[in-house]
Amino acid sequence: MPLIKLQLDQYGILLQLACLFIMIITKTFPPSRFNSFAIQAYRLVLGRILPQSLLRDKIPTEADRKAVEGKFDLEIVTHCWGYANMLTYQLSSFINYPPTKLNLTVTVFYAEEDTKTKATLDFFGQITMPNITWNFYPLSKGKLFRRGIGRNMAARSTKADWIWFTDCDIIFHENCLDSLADSLQGEKGLLFFPEEEKITEMLEDNDPLLIQDYEPQVIDINTKNFSLYARGKSRDKARGPFQIVHGDVARAIGYCEKLSMFQTESERWRKTYEDAAFRWLLGTDGKPKQIDGVFHIHHVTKGRYAENSKLSTARSKIRLSQK
Repeated sequence: MPLIKLQLDQYGILLQLACLFIMIITKTFPPSRFNSFAIQAYRLVLGRILPQSLLRDKIPTEADRKAVEGKFDLEIVTHCWGYANMLTYQLSSFINYPPTKLNLTVTVFYAEEDTKTKATLDFFGQITMPNITWNFYPLSKGKLFRRGIGRNMAARSTKADWIWFTDCDIIFHENCLDSLADSLQGEKGLLFFPEEEKITEMLEDNDPLLIQDYEPQVIDINTKNFSLYARGKSRDKARGPFQIVHGDVARAIGYCEKLSMFQTESERWRKTYEDAAFRWLLGTDGKPKQIDGVFHIHHVTKGRYAENSKLSTARSKIRLSQK
């Protein structure tokens, strides 16, 4: 009997995990050479004249949104292509500074072809930590390269009370997650973002912080390499890596689900115009929260440009001029 009970308990745990990781497969569209024109048409015309309610499902009223008290569930969602070095810092930060006041699900979308990222995820997936659940989800490159697709899947699928859409170059350092838990007690708002972040100078590929040839490992950053963004000024609105959304809202409307240009697959990584579109659909740029330990690795090379291409070289020179 004890053996049978143990097997049933194990089966129950596996069943719970299976339910946790069920990802809703949302509708997407094949790559189209006209999609860039559709995005610009939305940005310059349609987004200025059409009401948001035509292009999204109904947002739950504040009265219908759950206000959490005490320990709650948070999902952090990121994408990674060619940035295994920076993803290592992010995943390490969850190990080095684990949450104690919330339950964290870490969702990472990646492609099997990115072998360094896969090796990194395989390494961290073997580490067991209290209050942390890994959810590493492979996508085809076409779906991965349009970030709105993965974010929409996560938004529709999440079981969390709050969902934080981020990038893999963001580090959740000391007291970040616990201070977030404190700041969201009793909240019913649509969208929040960290009031402050600490950021590096613009780093070139040969910077020691961005060394490409490494083995998967748990590492930490030297915080002396970071300074407060914009010489002490606070961010004034949510941005792509800093969008903390109420779970009830995310489940209800997804992430730009009815804007088909942001659910269209791509042959390369695309500029993330969907983040501004998502905030437009919400009707808010978000409200700031005092959250500790938010760090950002600022780097020259962008993953959406082909390596060693003319466009990549030109864009890198522009970014270096912004140092």
